[in-house]
Amino acid sequence: MSLENRVKATAKNIEGKIQETVGDVTGDTHTQAEGRAKQAEAKLLHTVEEVKDATKKAID
Repeated sequence: MSLENRVKATAKNIEGKIQETVGDVTGDTHTQAEGRAKQAEAKLLHTVEEVKDATKKAID
């Protein structure tokens, strides 16, 4: 529904992937976990936007 929210979620996903990769390269499991958590949060945000879109379509 909101392009701004989708862009924020995509940015968070990219940030999480980079952070996870840095953790992989350095062997830092804490950084890896933080990166995966950010990716999960981004996925949730995308899902929320999809539900909003589906609800709006159903109402219209």
